[in-house]
Amino acid sequence: MSDPFIVAAAQTGPVARGETRAAVVRRLIALLRAAHARGAAVVAFPELVLTTFFPRYWMEDAREIDAWFEREMPGPETRPLFETAAALGIGFSLGYAELTAQGRRFNTSILVDGTGRIVGTYRKVHLPGHADHKPDRPYQHLEKKYFEPGDLGFPVWRAFGAHVGMAICNDRRWPETYRVMGLQDVELVLIGYNTPVPSVMTPQYDHLAAFHNHLSMQAGAYQNATYVVGAAKAGLEEGSSLLAGSCIVAPSGEIIAQAASADDEVITALVDPALCQINKRTTFNFAAHRRCEHYGLITARTGAAPPA
Repeated sequence: MSDPFIVAAAQTGPVARGETRAAVVRRLIALLRAAHARGAAVVAFPELVLTTFFPRYWMEDAREIDAWFEREMPGPETRPLFETAAALGIGFSLGYAELTAQGRRFNTSILVDGTGRIVGTYRKVHLPGHADHKPDRPYQHLEKKYFEPGDLGFPVWRAFGAHVGMAICNDRRWPETYRVMGLQDVELVLIGYNTPVPSVMTPQYDHLAAFHNHLSMQAGAYQNATYVVGAAKAGLEEGSSLLAGSCIVAPSGEIIAQAASADDEVITALVDPALCQINKRTTFNFAAHRRCEHYGLITARTGAAPPA
């Protein structure tokens, strides 16, 4: 049985459009050091944390777009984060915009172990928003314009003495995200998010934004008997308000740590993989209770259709 360890969520406050990557990395290093001081073995950083949330801007020039993306990881500006983590012996997950050697663009998160080595890569599958220009909106959400859907699925890695997966922002709202990892015996899911509020698409739910944020992660944790860590980029960023509420959820579905601000903040909690086994062996014993012969529609159909 794996030993318990401490996990951290490193929430950040807003990142200005003109803030350099080097300046952001200095903030991340400060959060990393704070997490290490609390005994954390691994820290979850937010989605697209190295820059402002650029999908709010309509851009057409490829050079302007590519300037938001990382061509290598680590690169010159991010290497100090990796070096500091290795010196401290602490791991982390990091969300950023990835530009591949083939010119493909992904919303990506990497898992880095305590030696500074990248041990896992995840690319966001569930891209929200739109690809067309909507200039009448107070802000846009152009992830479908700037990114391709992830092509790596939902892998799980052995790291930090546990089975660790990752997801990004909108992925946390989809039960399939957690179930695919649950079927790989996941014990810890690290999620970074940037969630604009109010929503220009579903304003009737604006008062429920914080509730829905936690609801989705708590349900995913409980139904798959795993810890879930959500790390937000929060606060008023370039005129757009981003949801805070970074949290750590136990396999019971209970929130066991939660951020109290909308700024740079570290929260921590103890992860005990043995607690994951309680529901993995009982209520959510997949081998004993799942009935795949009745789930065909989940992969056979994308959109909902009414009964005949």
